[in-house]
Amino acid sequence: MQLFIGNQNYSSWSLRAWLIFSQYQLDVEVTKLGLGTQQFYDTLAPITPAAKVPTLIDSELIVWDSLAILEYINEQYLNGKAWPSEVNERAKARSIASEMHSGFFYLRNELPMNIRARRKVELSSGALKDIARIDAIWAEQATLYPNEWLFGEWSIVDAMYAPVTLRFLTYGIELSEGAMAYQQKVLASESLRQWLEEASLESEVVEEDEAGESI
Repeated sequence: MQLFIGNQNYSSWSLRAWLIFSQYQLDVEVTKLGLGTQQFYDTLAPITPAAKVPTLIDSELIVWDSLAILEYINEQYLNGKAWPSEVNERAKARSIASEMHSGFFYLRNELPMNIRARRKVELSSGALKDIARIDAIWAEQATLYPNEWLFGEWSIVDAMYAPVTLRFLTYGIELSEGAMAYQQKVLASESLRQWLEEASLESEVVEEDEAGESI
């Protein structure tokens, strides 16, 4: 398998797809492409008309979009274990993951992932509402699964929210006790530490993701 990703400092969607390979120690060749570069488009154009990362090639199959990649790997290689086993919990986890996949527009726009930065931003009411909703999700699950992943064992929903823990760190977002405990668990995980270490080796700057004032 070959997984195409973008700059690790900035590419939140790449991180989501990459995490399932790291968590389950699946063999994959990772190819990193600089966001917005000519190499990026020249490489992806013959592979996928979307020309976006992440993109996965598995033999003759091409899968693009983070959630689609996560679902494919779960079905094809993990026998479904990357979702909760109980049907009600699985439905809730999918709902929460889909909420991240399709929602939180203000959060995405105002707090782009930028791992190496520490920034201050003026947040809109929409962004504050997004943050409050995510805090509520994490805090609720923390009461159900103290000091664990959102549904006890690591699952796709944790991959979907991992970049948000980094966004909140970059912009100094204050969280409730339960939400903060979950954030710290994600940040301390071996997979995320590996991603952070690799991201720290990058020097490229993507100007459109350099939001806010340095602190």
